[in-house]
Amino acid sequence: MLKKSLELLRAEAAETGAGTLKRSLGGFSLIAIGIGVIIGAGLFSLTGIAAANNAGPAVTLSFLVAAVGCAFSALCYAEFASMVPVAGSAYTYSYATMGELFAWIIGWDLILEYSVGAATVAISWSQYLVRVLGKFNLHIPAQLVMSPFEQATLADGSVISGLVNVPAMLIVLAITAIIVRGTQGSAWFNALVVSLKVAVVLVFIALGWQYIDPANYQPYIPQNTGTFGEFGWSGILRGAGVVFFVFIGFDIVATMAQETKNPQRNMPIGIIGSLLVCTVLFVLFGHVMTGLANYTEFKDSAAPVAIAIEKTPYAWLSSAIIVAILIGYTSVILVDLMGQSRVFFSMSKDGLLPPVFAKVHPTFRTPLQSNLLLGVFISLFAGFVPISVVGEMTSIGTLLAFVMVCLGVLIMRKKEPNAPRGFRTPWVPLVPILGILTCLLMMVSLPLDTWIRLFVWLAIGLAIYYGYGKKHSKLRQQQAAE
Repeated sequence: MLKKSLELLRAEAAETGAGTLKRSLGGFSLIAIGIGVIIGAGLFSLTGIAAANNAGPAVTLSFLVAAVGCAFSALCYAEFASMVPVAGSAYTYSYATMGELFAWIIGWDLILEYSVGAATVAISWSQYLVRVLGKFNLHIPAQLVMSPFEQATLADGSVISGLVNVPAMLIVLAITAIIVRGTQGSAWFNALVVSLKVAVVLVFIALGWQYIDPANYQPYIPQNTGTFGEFGWSGILRGAGVVFFVFIGFDIVATMAQETKNPQRNMPIGIIGSLLVCTVLFVLFGHVMTGLANYTEFKDSAAPVAIAIEKTPYAWLSSAIIVAILIGYTSVILVDLMGQSRVFFSMSKDGLLPPVFAKVHPTFRTPLQSNLLLGVFISLFAGFVPISVVGEMTSIGTLLAFVMVCLGVLIMRKKEPNAPRGFRTPWVPLVPILGILTCLLMMVSLPLDTWIRLFVWLAIGLAIYYGYGKKHSKLRQQQAAE
């Protein structure tokens, strides 16, 4: 199995000057980037879905189960990030431990997560923007907020077809423009957005706590309906698989390794710090939300927090929540696009993707062509494809990447026990094994159609690998020349 050596990866990490990424991120910036994507709109929607359909008030336990799985993986990510401070995250780590083919599979997984996720979020951002503008009697023509494959019924009963989702395209292009200017500017923008989002979450918890009705917690774990995943302990597990999507974000921190100052110190801080902060906020958030309203009231609601707020005297907070969702979507798009381009950058530098994705702007020190190409492509996807086709982003690809990272730590401890590590995962092999088992358990709990989408995407990726990547692999060419 063709693998990259640690020496080669460290040499790549040590490169400086033209053609390399600028190191401008510190520990706080990394934590903000992680929180920026973790506290996205998913918190304001998926929490209610998991409570209504799977776990009831015990959605707080679902958050804890998901957080435990993430914690095991985060500790393994932190060790790898301190050993191999190279852009690419799980893709790079798999290249060093399990070989080129597995690295391609993981990289292709991450591409699916980031690109389709950004398009999906952009489409939803557009829908929430229409709601906000409507409160001020500002209306965008319906044809300009839908794809050509969607229809809408107007107030007079007439049915119209969409042309293009203009707001979805514009938000992707606007975020791309921010990213192109450099990661430091993106980090400052993201830090501001994160501060606003965290403030809204804290206000919701503080104001809602005093209006909790203890009767809404009875029963705390609703009896299972007879179907796996519908309440009971299996419901808590299925709920963990659902809300796991909300935690996705700390892994994107690992894609920023080559743009981080002192990565051996700051990468573990960013990865573990963002996970800890968000876990505390999520458990408190879920507890207050299910305490304000009965979990059954969240059924089929895309805005469960608005339902919970109606149980308090603070009706004005519902508008703030919608604004927070818009802010949340904005930062998720930003971090998704950043993570996407960095995975492309790493795969292109290895020859597995065309070289255009590895070119770095001489002034901004960012992968300019990669950012622009991906920004335009994803904006077109968001503008012309309906959200039903884009599909609900799931956690399965990320869970698979987490399994690979945990397995990679076990392999590297066996093969490279004396390699320098700025951070060491504690209690090896227990922590990596528990990480693998927890993630596999959540993967198994996910619906069948999620698995089908994963296999179809992997099949497309393997066709590209064998058609292009394998033939142009720089590592393969180097070994052939020796």
